[in-house]
Amino acid sequence: MVVQRRNTTQRTEILHVLRGTDEFITAQDLHAALRTGGSGIGLATVYRALQDMAGAGDLDTVRKDSGEVLYRQCADSRHHHHLVCRHCGRTEEVEAPNVEKWARSVAADHGFVDLDHELELFGLCPQCADERTAARNDAAQPGAAG
Repeated sequence: MVVQRRNTTQRTEILHVLRGTDEFITAQDLHAALRTGGSGIGLATVYRALQDMAGAGDLDTVRKDSGEVLYRQCADSRHHHHLVCRHCGRTEEVEAPNVEKWARSVAADHGFVDLDHELELFGLCPQCADERTAARNDAAQPGAAG
């Protein structure tokens, strides 16, 4: 049985905001953007809609080290993974065929079927890494404040 989800006004407004960003966003930041745009959607409604859309596969999610979940509407509907910048949130969608092969092998070795998995790699994007290096170099200069 296929469950047809209603395309509510709230869902439409949420998707409009998500389409306007390439980065992952928190429910709170999404709610703030909606409010700034004049929407009266409550935070609890935003959470419910995001969870529903993510559960249906309409949105990708990543979990920060703090446990907070971030959401994004991905351009690629095929299975993929993410590289996420810990500093600015920049995200790159990547395919990882070796990971897929490894996951199937591990599952088969243990008798698991109907496998699903998520993989997010967190680091610094090139721009943030360059900025961090420049800041360290500036701090190491004689007479630098710090």
